[in-house]
Order: sequence, then C-alpha cells, then structure tokens
Amino acid sequence: MKSGVLSDRQIREMIASGAISAAAPILNEQIQPASLDLRLGTIAHRVRASFLPGKTATVAERLKHLTMHDIPLTGGAVLEKGCVYVVPLMERLSLPAGMTAAASAKSSIGRIDLMTRIITDQGIEFDRVQDGYDGPLYAELCPQSFSVVVQPGQLLTQVIFRQGKTLLSDEELRTLHIETPIVSGDAVISDGLGFSVDLEPATGNLVGYRAKRHTGVLDLSKLGHYNPGDYWEEVHADHGHIILDPGAFYILVSREAIAIPPDYAAEMAPYLAMVGEFRVHYAGFFDPGFGFDAAGGAGSRGVLEVRCHEAPFVLEHGQVVGRLVYEHMSETPEKLYGAGISSNYQGQGLKLSKHFKS
Repeated sequence: MKSGVLSDRQIREMIASGAISAAAPILNEQIQPASLDLRLGTIAHRVRASFLPGKTATVAERLKHLTMHDIPLTGGAVLEKGCVYVVPLMERLSLPAGMTAAASAKSSIGRIDLMTRIITDQGIEFDRVQDGYDGPLYAELCPQSFSVVVQPGQLLTQVIFRQGKTLLSDEELRTLHIETPIVSGDAVISDGLGFSVDLEPATGNLVGYRAKRHTGVLDLSKLGHYNPGDYWEEVHADHGHIILDPGAFYILVSREAIAIPPDYAAEMAPYLAMVGEFRVHYAGFFDPGFGFDAAGGAGSRGVLEVRCHEAPFVLEHGQVVGRLVYEHMSETPEKLYGAGISSNYQGQGLKLSKHFKS
C-alpha cells in the first residue's frame, strides 16, 4: 500500500478484511472521503476524572477504579456540563503493522464545545492509535458549555488511518500552493499553513458567537432545531479586535478561505502557547475536497473554536492563530467533501453547528 492517509475505498477494504469491525454492521454513511465516523455504544461510565490508561493497563481496568456510576444511553441520556464520561464505541480496530490511526471530534461536536477524545488500551496519548493496535475504542466525553442528550449510534468522533510517512514538508506545501492554490491571499507557510482570525467582516460587525453560561440541554439528535439566541451571545467588533474572557468559549472564523485538493487531507495543528492564552480548535480534520472548486466550493473559511485560558486576551484582526498540516493521500478518494455527499460546511463562513436554526 502506498504511504499516505487512507481513502474511502481503502477504508471499505479494511472493513471487509476485519481490520475494522463493529458490534453492528458499519453503515455506508459512516465512511467519509478520508475518515470513518465512529458510533457511541449503549452505556456511559461517569468517571471521577479524565485519564489515560498508560502502557500497562487497559481502559476497562482503569474504569473499575474510576467509575462513579453507569448511565444507559438507550432512549437518550443527559451528559451534564463539567462532568467526564467514558463511552465504549461500537467499532474496534485490528491495524496491520505500519499503520496508525488518529481521531478528532466531528465539526458539529467541536462547535458545541463538547470535548471528545478517543482513548485506547495501553494508550499514552489522546486521539492517537498506535502502530498495529488490536483492541476496542472508547470516547471520553466532557461537555464544556452545554449539557447534552446523547443516544447509542450517534456519530461524535471520526478516525483517519495513516500508512507510513504522510506529512508534506514546507517546500512541498509551497509547490502545491503554486500548482493549486490552497489559501486565499498570501500563503504563510511554516510547519504547515498558517491562518488568521477575521475580525473585520466585509459587511456589518458580527464576528462571532460566545456561549451563554446558563442554558437548557442540547439534544444532539435535533438538527436545525434550536434558536441560537437561547445558547449564544453575538460578538461584535467595531475596531478590528475583541477581548477574550477567561473560561469563555467562542465561535469565530478564519480570514482566509482554505482549499484541500483531492489528493491531500489536512489536520488543524494544536495551538502554540506563545501566540496567546487560548485554545484554537477541537475538531481537527479537513477531508479532500474541502473548499476545492471541483467539489462545489470556492474556498471555505475555517471555523475557529476558541477557549480563552487564565488571562483576558486581546485578539486582533489578522492575527495568526493556528496552522493546517497537509498530508498526502494514499490514493484519490472515490468521493470528495461536498461532492454528492452530505457535507454541512462546504463554502462556509461564520456558522454555528447544524443543531441550530440558520
């Protein structure tokens, strides 16, 4: 197999071979151009604290000591804001040697500030599945802004599969941008593609949303259902800057429009502490075709999920707040993001999750 991130066709091959298996048949809609959506199981373990098993323990062994009580998810169950839960997933992996996997929250889940991370047996990192891993998968869920209602089978997280070396060097990224522009305006390339925040919109002064502190629950099965004003405060900027409040969660948007050509995927890299007292994202994968012309987009903005940390921080228009790391695909996917599949955020600007009314 050629090095790179596996395509939808290759993921189907892994399912057929048993490298990916599940308690219930895997559905076609779970398979994205370069990733697989993972389903919640039937029970949530309310635990005392977040944890990693470490090299000598399984998740089940750690749950014996950390579980406070179990919550059946069938029919819907409330996961309360500020609490930590571990949910066994329906899917399990049996990766061949030389293959690793990485997980991330789906876009809609990051946008409601629901921290979602994958843990594995003998795991020493969140959201990373080691070379040749054979075992179950678990999702650690911690609602940060809104209590949520979840059910078995819901898709909160996704996983990509990597064979060998996948990352583009900065030199390769510059060459790609010359051949197929990957960003509007000048490309700031240093350990990936830098992107900045838009606080001077072309019309009006609405630049983002801030989560309200006291709201009702959010049922993840209800799409286009909720009034944004019940959960969010609008954020306006008249002078090209805003002040982030410690502990507050914001939805902002990148100044640049980004494109992912068909033979590439991308991941939003973690923020660097030296650029400010805030976290830039929760949902990190960009499928092939995101914002790409041939897939029905004309460049799509990146939505920024921002949480401010210990100190108030002044965020300025055009300030670089993160970077995209581009990766080679092992092969071109059969379907691209936005082309004939239900892609909620193709051609997006500033946009809340799909649970809210437009």
